[in-house]
Amino acid sequence: MANIRKRGSRWQVQVRRSGSSLTRTFVSKDDALRWAREQERAADHGGMPLKGPEEICLTFLSEVLDRYGRAVSPRKRSPSDRYHLRSLTQSLGAVPIARLSPSHLTTYRDRRLTEVAAATVAKEMSLLMQALSVAVQEWDAPVKIEKLKLVRKPSPPPGRTRRLEAGDKVKLAAALSACRNPYVKLVFEFGLATGMRRGEILGLKWRNIDRVRQTAFLYHTKNSLSRYVPLSPYAIKILDAVAGLRLNGPPCPPEGRIFLLTASALQQAWRRARTRAGVDDLRFHDLRHEAVSSFFEMGLSVPEVALITGHKDPRMLFRYTQLRAENVAKKLRSTY
Repeated sequence: MANIRKRGSRWQVQVRRSGSSLTRTFVSKDDALRWAREQERAADHGGMPLKGPEEICLTFLSEVLDRYGRAVSPRKRSPSDRYHLRSLTQSLGAVPIARLSPSHLTTYRDRRLTEVAAATVAKEMSLLMQALSVAVQEWDAPVKIEKLKLVRKPSPPPGRTRRLEAGDKVKLAAALSACRNPYVKLVFEFGLATGMRRGEILGLKWRNIDRVRQTAFLYHTKNSLSRYVPLSPYAIKILDAVAGLRLNGPPCPPEGRIFLLTASALQQAWRRARTRAGVDDLRFHDLRHEAVSSFFEMGLSVPEVALITGHKDPRMLFRYTQLRAENVAKKLRSTY
């Protein structure tokens, strides 16, 4: 007997025989019943071997996105897949993958552009193409992907150019000092001193610090390439301040994290602090822009800054660089 159940607005039917099963989803219950009877009849007469759970037949885009979310997304470092997959499923999930056409993607793109930023829409469209590519290459999904790839993604917005203006650092430091968790202010200062990403800072462990060579080893990075980050005397001073917080508590174990703060706690504390400081338009990632620009203003070369930040493409590194014209003018005056 086939097992039929309703999942959202669709009907999922599963036919089992001798330890194997075949599952498919339909829009109408009548179609699900009809297909189930056909598969049971074929299986009873030996005309059609049933596939195992790992070979579930993909019919609708929702099934592709669901399987991608369970099989592929957990292996990625991006935590935003779940949100983007949910949006794609809500809008396009009921479309049969064999009938998915460029017009479906165009309609989705134009509607989403009225709801979210162009960068978000481009990210969702890229994620959809990744899921469909995996479905075609590994799951035998009947998707005509070549035409879908021709659909234009929204043009990316101009890169951010926000840097700390005069007084911003002082106001932020005062607001962050008012946080109950002292690690929040230290993470802010360490980010400015090293140019590290938020996740890299929070994942840093004491065993990653080499005080003799004055470096920090980053094993987990955005591009999955480990790197050594040189530490300035100010960065070392911040680490000493962190260690000082542990004098009356448990010692700093080599495997322990340096900054005892979760990403969620830091995000909430940062939002409250920047509101108190009156710099609501400043993102934590802007600190990386500020640090990179400062490194160049110190006189470091492109290879030296790339060593610190981990950028492999100089063009991407320059997107993080916003030099101030007045500082360049000072250099010109000192030259002539």
